[in-house]
Amino acid sequence: MQAPTLIEHILRSQPHKASGELSRILARLSLAGRMIAQRILNAGFLGEHGEAGSINVQGEEVKKLDLLSNEIFIRVFETLPSVNALGSEEMDDVFYYDDAENRGKYLVLFDPLDGSGNIDINGSLGSIFSVHKRSGKEGRADLADFLQPGNEQIAAGYILYGPATVFVYTVRGQDSVSVFTLDRSIGEFFLTAEGVRIPEGKGSYSVNESNESKWDQKVIDLVRSFRVGTAPVGKRAARYTGALVADFHRTLLKGGIFMYPALSDRPRGKLRYLYEASPLAMIAESAGGAASDGSIRTLDLQPSQLHERCPLFIGSKKDVAYAVQSLGG
Repeated sequence: MQAPTLIEHILRSQPHKASGELSRILARLSLAGRMIAQRILNAGFLGEHGEAGSINVQGEEVKKLDLLSNEIFIRVFETLPSVNALGSEEMDDVFYYDDAENRGKYLVLFDPLDGSGNIDINGSLGSIFSVHKRSGKEGRADLADFLQPGNEQIAAGYILYGPATVFVYTVRGQDSVSVFTLDRSIGEFFLTAEGVRIPEGKGSYSVNESNESKWDQKVIDLVRSFRVGTAPVGKRAARYTGALVADFHRTLLKGGIFMYPALSDRPRGKLRYLYEASPLAMIAESAGGAASDGSIRTLDLQPSQLHERCPLFIGSKKDVAYAVQSLGG
């Protein structure tokens, strides 16, 4: 029997009396994923590798594909009036469409192209997204509407651009994570795994160990315990790609833990809460895992800025619990 398509799965999974607005948003996110996958595939031929010659709000060099991916996300929601406004890692402020006063209650936040340092070496890349809903207000959304803790998310997911293009998502209340793989020959995502659970007692640890000189001693001891096998949860092999989506996807399927701790020059770490940590934490918990900043559950953190950062320890529940205990959280 043919596996259901992503759109079929979304429609089948929505509540009977649902308006269908979230389903249409997820469908547009899958469209953005297909469009970005195609641009990545042809980037070398079209001269779209390399830097764009600008610096983003994060103080990072912007790649040409960063800008193209961001523009694709903007375009796919332009004709979907249920989406009021957008938040992007690549934009300083909230993005509004010209008709924002008359648009709906949904907000979409995204990292349009995660791991862009891998672009020019043909490494893994990804997009991360989160869907929020405003509470009862009409008109144009304001900044406060975006500053919601992760436990208020309506849906979250990511798209991994690797040897295969994979779309992963979860919806609040379903407690289930589904994985879809793109059939490039017809441009359609098909269900390849449903009800995914993060395995316990195995897997790898993933962390940028070149930052060790910037870690405090507790983090150094924690990482060493995973490496040499003194951690009570067992020894973990080291795996790190430089693309958060790729490292998290491996953790989701194989178990273990991904870590991006605080640094001496970045006390709140590097990862953005609204665009990276919060949506991936929702997926991790929906798959039976956990996520923390080292002391507080990631989904309980209250952001105060659009581009707020936070440390992240995410993966198998027991591995994360051990990390939090080791850090004194």
